Amino acid sequence: MKVGKAGKAGPHAAYIAREGQYANRLERGEKLEATEAGNMPAWAQSNPLAFWQAADAYERKNGTTYREMEIALPRELDAEQRAALVREFVRQEIGDRHAYQWAIHTPTAADGQEQPHVHLMFSERQRDGIERDPEQYFKRYNAKAPEKGGARKGYGPSAGQTLTKAERAAELKELRGRWGAMCNAHLERAGVEQRIDMRSHAERGTGLEPERKQLPSQWRGQGRANVIEFRQARAELAEARQELARAVPDARAEVIHLEAERQRREQAQREACERAEREKAQQERQRLERMSSRELAAEIAKLRPPPVRDLVERDPAVIEADQQRRALEEQHHDACTREAMARHEAEQWRQAHPLRAKAHDSGLFRSAYLDERAKIEAEARQEWLTVAPRIEDAALRGRQARSDAEVRITVEQTPIRAKVAELEALQKEKARQEREAEAKRLAQKRIEAEREAVPKDFKLMAQKRELRVGGWGDRGEQWQAAPEGLKKLIDGYNAAPKEMRPAILDRILNDGQRREQVRELLAEQRQQYRANDRGMSR
Repeated sequence: MKVGKAGKAGPHAAYIAREGQYANRLERGEKLEATEAGNMPAWAQSNPLAFWQAADAYERKNGTTYREMEIALPRELDAEQRAALVREFVRQEIGDRHAYQWAIHTPTAADGQEQPHVHLMFSERQRDGIERDPEQYFKRYNAKAPEKGGARKGYGPSAGQTLTKAERAAELKELRGRWGAMCNAHLERAGVEQRIDMRSHAERGTGLEPERKQLPSQWRGQGRANVIEFRQARAELAEARQELARAVPDARAEVIHLEAERQRREQAQREACERAEREKAQQERQRLERMSSRELAAEIAKLRPPPVRDLVERDPAVIEADQQRRALEEQHHDACTREAMARHEAEQWRQAHPLRAKAHDSGLFRSAYLDERAKIEAEARQEWLTVAPRIEDAALRGRQARSDAEVRITVEQTPIRAKVAELEALQKEKARQEREAEAKRLAQKRIEAEREAVPKDFKLMAQKRELRVGGWGDRGEQWQAAPEGLKKLIDGYNAAPKEMRPAILDRILNDGQRREQVRELLAEQRQQYRANDRGMSR
């Protein structure tokens, strides 16, 4: 299934029908076996190429001008039978809903036999019985007044619906299934034994390795030799299997025994690898758990992969595709420039020599200069017309290369990105634990500092009480704010002889419970004093 953009429909229709510049084109002995068109509007019934040229001219710039099915045909059918198969498939899938054109090409395959295939082009525009001129036909559809707009777009069972990639793949698989059923019906009708099967070798369980797809550039030279060698090797493998069946009649029992032994050894090897992986993972977890949040951040920075977009732009396939596209764009620009220059030079010559130009145009006297300019202009135009489709193909290859690289790199980075996400979660938890531990450490340090300040603060308060200074007299604010327990301790301390006071202070400090009580009494005195002071301020 292929999609054609604006500017591609006319040239491609000419290519498949071998018209215009493609009339004498032969590739690998390829010949045009049959071609037909149908469901064309009145203005294109006698000239289908006009329909596709109108699509190029009037479809929106980024619109789809055509869709194409390129289908391999059985070489076991003759030319008439192949054409009949194509016509019935077109009636089934296209019907009278879309304008179409098809052509059967028959080049020579690698084995020297025919390789028939059909190009089926059709427009997504739906026929609704309303006659429209070329410009209106390709305009936007008007649902309220269809006769004022263009033909409606939509193809297939889900026409007009937006499908997911999986849904599009399912529809394509169903289309291939319908083709397979119809093709096999025609083979049976023709008395041909062979059948086609749209399933893969894996789905059919053949045990065969599929051939790799060969691009046209890969098919030349060694690529062609590689395919032929592959097919010979596959045939030899099939013959070897038959020989083995003849030599070892009970090979199935032997294979079952060997398969069981192979599975046992593989299971033992898998278990050993799993144990080693578990031990390695355990060691890695222990190493990471010993790290601080800062060390984990450094580990994350070291493991984090570069952005996918940056790696995509550095991908060799993407770089090569971009280089090819730019080279073609430069060639296209140069050809357009040569065409414009030749046209400009011819116009200047005509202005400088009006009589000679008139004689040239009437055929009385040919101007070599104008003929040369016309030749240059025609060659340049032919060159950029040839290069233009190749630019779009190169751009498509570039987009595909980017898409492939992005998918591949994303898949490759999935494990390491999952590892980074795991480390980020661990680093976040470590940072939280470190903050909590630091908060606890600071709180404990503050409590220890308050405890160490108990003897100094108590002794200072006792001295102020003894001297009755700074609000520590009987009616002083500091003394009034002191709780009764603290007053008793201070008065008891001051009543003792001075030589005994250090021993009393040591007893208070050495008893942890008593020291904590004194600390709380001191804190209560300060809090009460501040509360009284604020009350007086108000």
